[in-house]
Amino acid sequence: MDSYSGPNRRRHRLFVTQNTEYHVRDRICVGVRDLWSGRWRTEHPAVGRKLFGAVKPSEFGLEPQSEPSVDAMLWFENGENDILTSRLTVVTRPQKRCLRHYADERQAA
Repeated sequence: MDSYSGPNRRRHRLFVTQNTEYHVRDRICVGVRDLWSGRWRTEHPAVGRKLFGAVKPSEFGLEPQSEPSVDAMLWFENGENDILTSRLTVVTRPQKRCLRHYADERQAA
């Protein structure tokens, strides 16, 4: 089977900024890792938060994006103080070995 044309069933996505990796499962942030130290930041405010969307800077301000892409910023819901990341440099899938580091989304929310 060379190509799959059905619905995308992938649950995990990896969003990378200049300093940080944001690991997302089903639109919930389940892990944040510092790129320079390699340490998982379990107390990061994005962990357990829903990915609301993404915005991209433009000459008119921040433009909403239908899907996060390179140069966009992730927007996580956090009550009164939502979280906006720095610009994305990479959007991909995480390595399978990362999954063991993820927070249990039922406890984090």
